[in-house]
Order: sequence, then C-alpha cells, then structure tokens
Amino acid sequence: MKIAVPYENGQVFQHFGRSEQFKIYTAENGLLQDAEVIPTNGQGHGALAGFLMQNHVNVVLCGGIGAGAQSALAQAGIQLFGGLFGSADAAVTKYFQHPVGDPCGHRSDRSGAVLRQKAGSRQVRWHNYDNKAP
Repeated sequence: MKIAVPYENGQVFQHFGRSEQFKIYTAENGLLQDAEVIPTNGQGHGALAGFLMQNHVNVVLCGGIGAGAQSALAQAGIQLFGGLFGSADAAVTKYFQHPVGDPCGHRSDRSGAVLRQKAGSRQVRWHNYDNKAP
C-alpha cells in the first residue's frame, strides 16, 4: 500500500493542486516500510491523479482539494482524506492507527469524521471523499 501526502517542510501542504512534491509512504501489513519525497515536475490539479497512479498510490491524505482533483482521484481509484494540516508523518501514523473510513476510530456518516490532534487547541477535520461508509 502507498499513501501520498502533499508535502512542504515536513508539513501537509494545504493546496493539493499546487503541490510541488509529495511524500509517499510505503507500507506492508500495516507497517511503514519506506518514505520518500518525490517532486511533481510541474504537474498540477487533475494531472496529479496520473502522477499518483504512476507511483502506485492507493490513498491520499491532504489539506485543501478542489472538486476537479477529487473527481480525478476517484476515477483513478485513489481513496482520499482531506482537510488536515500539521505534520505529514503524524497524519500517516494516525491513518495507520485507524485506516478504514474514519482515521480516529469513531463512528461517522458518509461525510467523514473529526480527529482531535494534540497540537495546542488545533483540530484536524478528516473528510472521506470516496463516500464509502466506514
């Protein structure tokens, strides 16, 4: 399994379509095996779905993302969780703790769940854009 996060200075980059690089994490049996930062080479918005497919990505964790990119990822069969911020590594760690639908393990409706992250008073909202019930 591969998980991609739009990446800048260790953080989740907040504009998916303008991401200059992704940190791509490789996992086997729920354990992280490897991670590398890969440049997008100027690709943006909907074209990033092709970039992610070429890198065999299964899941994207991101901040902001537009409807066109959401649609492109859905058509590519890439599961999407958006609306998060903070450390990219922490987001992936939390995802592996609760990988199906709701990253924090709560019951949720099809629109997603709320993950409360210990980062001062900040909260991270997770949205599962593939509309699959957890």
